Amino acid sequence: MTSADKVTPHHLHRRAVVYVRQSTAAQVQDHRESTDRQYQLTHRATELGWSDAMIDVIDQDLGVSGGATSRREGFGQLISMVAIGSVGIVFGLEASRLARNNRDWYQLLDLCSVTDTLIGDANGVYHPALPDDRLILGLRGTMSEAELHVMQARLQGGVRNKASRGELHVLVPMGLVWKADADKPEIDPDESVSGVFRTIFHAFSERGSIRQVWLWLRAEGLEFPQRVLGSTEIRWVTPTYIAIREVLTNPVYAGSYVYGKTRTERYVDERGQVRRRRRKLARDEWGVMIRDHHSGYIDWETFEANQKKITGNMRPQNHDTGGAAREGAALLQGLGRCGHCGRGLRVVYGGRNQIPYYYCASDQVIADRGVHCLWVSSRQIHDAIVSAFLDALEPAGIDASLRAAELLEQGRDAALGQWRLQVERARYEAGIAERRYQAVDPQNRLVARGLETQWEERLRELADAEAELQRRESHHRRTLTAAERRQLLRLGKDVRSVWLAATTTDRDRKELLRSLLEEVQVAIPKPGSTAHVTLRWHGGMLTDLDVALSHRRAHTRTDEDTLSLIRRLAQYYSDATIAGILNRQGRKTARGLCFTVHRIIALRQHWKIPCYQAPSKPPEGELVGVGAVSEFLGVDRSTVHGWLRDGFIPGEQLTPGAPWRVRITDELRARFCEEAPEGYVTMRDATRILGVSRQTVWTRVKRGDLDAVHVRRGRRKGLRIRLPDHQQGLFEQLNTARG
Repeated sequence: MTSADKVTPHHLHRRAVVYVRQSTAAQVQDHRESTDRQYQLTHRATELGWSDAMIDVIDQDLGVSGGATSRREGFGQLISMVAIGSVGIVFGLEASRLARNNRDWYQLLDLCSVTDTLIGDANGVYHPALPDDRLILGLRGTMSEAELHVMQARLQGGVRNKASRGELHVLVPMGLVWKADADKPEIDPDESVSGVFRTIFHAFSERGSIRQVWLWLRAEGLEFPQRVLGSTEIRWVTPTYIAIREVLTNPVYAGSYVYGKTRTERYVDERGQVRRRRRKLARDEWGVMIRDHHSGYIDWETFEANQKKITGNMRPQNHDTGGAAREGAALLQGLGRCGHCGRGLRVVYGGRNQIPYYYCASDQVIADRGVHCLWVSSRQIHDAIVSAFLDALEPAGIDASLRAAELLEQGRDAALGQWRLQVERARYEAGIAERRYQAVDPQNRLVARGLETQWEERLRELADAEAELQRRESHHRRTLTAAERRQLLRLGKDVRSVWLAATTTDRDRKELLRSLLEEVQVAIPKPGSTAHVTLRWHGGMLTDLDVALSHRRAHTRTDEDTLSLIRRLAQYYSDATIAGILNRQGRKTARGLCFTVHRIIALRQHWKIPCYQAPSKPPEGELVGVGAVSEFLGVDRSTVHGWLRDGFIPGEQLTPGAPWRVRITDELRARFCEEAPEGYVTMRDATRILGVSRQTVWTRVKRGDLDAVHVRRGRRKGLRIRLPDHQQGLFEQLNTARG
């Protein structure tokens, strides 16, 4: 069946529609031949029998992509006309002009098949209701969709390949420019532009907060450059927080080449339409990132440190520490952590003077009420932490003072430098306005008046900038006076005075603490006791502090370590000997006095420690050291120490850490034999028969419940344990089973 045979009078009584579409505005402007070919399809409709009055051209979708119908008003109009049966034939140059996806294409085919509508192009006429024509149209739609995919893959593959080498000219942020003959971006040669970004990074290194940098720029009256879209013109505006944040978080300013920071995603909106959106990706998902690709304002290490600082300034999650330093007397804000459960400490202010209290919001519930695992006042905690901090800071106080003065001068110089550049820029723009006015024909008063107004406006801006620069220079002193330098050096030696100065704000103190401290853990073992504070310094070093929580005078009490040592020594030594041992170790009483016999007696009586009872007859055997014992028994020193620790060999020690001494007796010699006596088993068999652990067996040997010997020769030399009589039968059964 030919094309003319498919066109019936029934089709000719309905309208012929020519659908015209181009994907982009650039194609409409530059690819005129394709657009003209689509309009010429009206001649094809005339050849098939339609009159000019019955031919409609739908061209509202010129410059609109054919990927979806949501933004194509012309295609929607075409679908509506076909659905009501008012169209006899639809003309399109290619299937891709009607739709770029099979969903829209087959929707059109189904409607045309139901309403007896033809589809035509420059080559022929097709009826979607006929199987052969439907097959051809389906293949054309599939090829059109595949063609789009192939073209996109080819183009995107070339772009990615070029970007992987860092040669793709992507849009660089303000402050960097692409030169025509360069393959890498460079710092903007305009000093007024590049100076702003150097000032921003320098200010962040001093203040450590995006918001503080933004407030400082606004306080100094500095402007921020902004590129006018579609041109090389630069517009100077008041800096915003978002603009400063984009500068400080963009790795391009650190000399890195970045491509693929975003990804286009498709989604269905609330009206059921398919839309596209861009989503920012995490750094590990970026397509390309090449470090040290070009010259930047900072290096990569500085950029990483800045990102860590910015992340730490963010509001912390629940039960976590962090956050930027804020106003308030709570010095541990963002640093404190509970030493019991590890949660970040929270702050509440109470009392007449609004004293900060730290508490841990535990999830523990007792009697249907939540309880805090920590609640402590900040007074004693702050005093101990500040004292430790100032002690660590004082050796570097002088250098810190001079460095602070240098940073202050650098910040002022940077601001003045930017103002000088602004004056220079205003002078340049005034010169341009003057030359434009001088070049105009004086008789053309319409143009001359406008240029004269612009010149006068630029001159006023120049005068204002010069006056502001003069005012700032008059209030700025470049160098410190001799008296100021002496005062700084004196304050550097007394950092505590700087800390307590009225001009030092709570936020300054918090920033000082964070410069050295990474975290502070606070734990209270039991109510009313001292608080155990652990300072974690940058670098990993730890400092432990015990802080008394009560202002009342604490009861004098000998420390527990000394009492434990007296309990051990009282079993073997007299009170005079114990006093001598404690004094040699440098120990003191609760009142800071040396130990005497009477004080040892008083301690024993108060804590009910038994008195030493001398044996009725002197002990037998020679008292020797560990080295002599190892030679006598033929074993290593470490083995002797292990036997002493486990209780297999009895020994004596004056005090913990002192050398061990062992008394060589007949009983000790009997514990070492050439062959295992009858009824003794190995340690492995003893643990299996008794059903206990190895440590439990050693404990029973130490108490004397079990006898042990050491076999020095034979294939199975080592320790042997004698089992109780009621366990012997079980041992025999075990040997029988092994046999």
